[in-house]
Amino acid sequence: MDQQVLFEIIPTEKFDLLTKEELVILFKGEQKMRLHFQREHARMQALNEELKQKSFVVEEQLITIKNKLFGKSSERSPKSQAAEVSGNKSKKKRILLPSERYPNTPLIERDITFDKMPICDCCGNEMEDSGMTEDSEYLTKIPAQYYVVRQKRQKCRCGKCHGSIKTAPAPAKIKEGSSYSDEMMVDVACSKYCDIIPTERYAAMAGREGLKELPPQSLIESTHYVADFVREAYRKLKTEITAPVVIHADETPHRMLEGDTKCNWYLWGFSTPRTSYFECHGTRSGDVAFELLAGAQCHFLVSDVYTGYGKAVKEANKLRTEKNLPPIQHVYCNAHSRRYFKRAEEKFATETKFFIDQYKEIYKLEAQAKGKPPDEVLELRNQMKPYFKAIKDKAMACIAGYSSKSSIGKAMNYFLNNYDGLTRFLENPELPIDNNPQERLLRNPVIGRKTWYGTHSKRGAETAAILFSLVESCKLNQLNPREYLKNLVQDLHQGKPAYTPKEFKDLTK
Repeated sequence: MDQQVLFEIIPTEKFDLLTKEELVILFKGEQKMRLHFQREHARMQALNEELKQKSFVVEEQLITIKNKLFGKSSERSPKSQAAEVSGNKSKKKRILLPSERYPNTPLIERDITFDKMPICDCCGNEMEDSGMTEDSEYLTKIPAQYYVVRQKRQKCRCGKCHGSIKTAPAPAKIKEGSSYSDEMMVDVACSKYCDIIPTERYAAMAGREGLKELPPQSLIESTHYVADFVREAYRKLKTEITAPVVIHADETPHRMLEGDTKCNWYLWGFSTPRTSYFECHGTRSGDVAFELLAGAQCHFLVSDVYTGYGKAVKEANKLRTEKNLPPIQHVYCNAHSRRYFKRAEEKFATETKFFIDQYKEIYKLEAQAKGKPPDEVLELRNQMKPYFKAIKDKAMACIAGYSSKSSIGKAMNYFLNNYDGLTRFLENPELPIDNNPQERLLRNPVIGRKTWYGTHSKRGAETAAILFSLVESCKLNQLNPREYLKNLVQDLHQGKPAYTPKEFKDLTK
């Protein structure tokens, strides 16, 4: 009631009834009230703007989460219609016969003849063999067959004194006394860590082939035995990874389902063009990368802009300074930088178009440089410099107009803050434009993590690191992991030294 009276209009004739002092008091009161409402209005405007900004950021985060959950995994830009038309006009290739596509596959020839010679449609006489055939080919598959091998070891006795009995030595096995052969253990290991088939599914598949009720737990145990048996080859991978001038690094979450107080572990990956090496740790600390870099001979580390790698390089460079060795330099991933602009594209389509177009031209030149001699690579990379400068100039001119929390602000800040590391590859033909080779090597472990959710023990995490390292190294050297592991196991039984996939490839050339 008092507030209603307060805001009622005062009739002008009532002012005549007030004294001079009362008018001054009334004026001061209204002035004080007006200032109060002005301040309150300004506060509410500021609060409104703040809420708008928060709503804007939350909306961007929602778009990012939706893209991660439902968006396309590929970062490739869609092809233009002109490119599709020109592609359709290209000359159709001849389809190769199966024997031409797979020359190393056994070939079975099957003669198909008439049960009775046919009659000629023209004259009615019985036809005779012309000596010609009409040939066609197709692929077939014989389902997997499982056998039980009963091993009978000869026993010898002394016919004179009958004091001794000797048994023929058993053939060497990965695990003495195991009910699985080496071949089956290797098959289970490759199925899980190369083909990403969960062990329970492997057991179910074996059941459909007639081997019912195969216990998955014992199959999982066999993968641990394989990993332990080939551990020396895994150790040699670590030595092999630290020798080249350039090392790639990346890490991905690994779930420890039980067996440790921490459930959030990490699979750390390091690679060169011919070697892949993984370690599993219960920490994301840069100490893991430092331990590897401390003994490495590399001059460049290719990675994303994670502070753990910054710490590792900083600590490693202190040791290198004491030994008068050149420092390790960062080479940052341009795919990450481009990814930031792509994430901002949905909210800032007009603003990001310029940056994405520049990166398109950069990657076109990089595609042309693939496989070229070093001098030609440098020449093509010199042509990239204007595009990088254009991105830098545009970002510096526009960055003040956007919130640092917005996706476009984050993208421009990422590029400007890491400009030296992002452009370091321009001066050295041995350096890559991005860290995509390492990210591709992490693809199978990530799919595996989604398939079997994690590991149940520290031993399981170590087995995953060992077998993923050897399998991915085989792929880098274009080797069949099954063939490599089969030969490695046989040679280790014969007392020969362990060898890495790279060494095996060089030996079999």
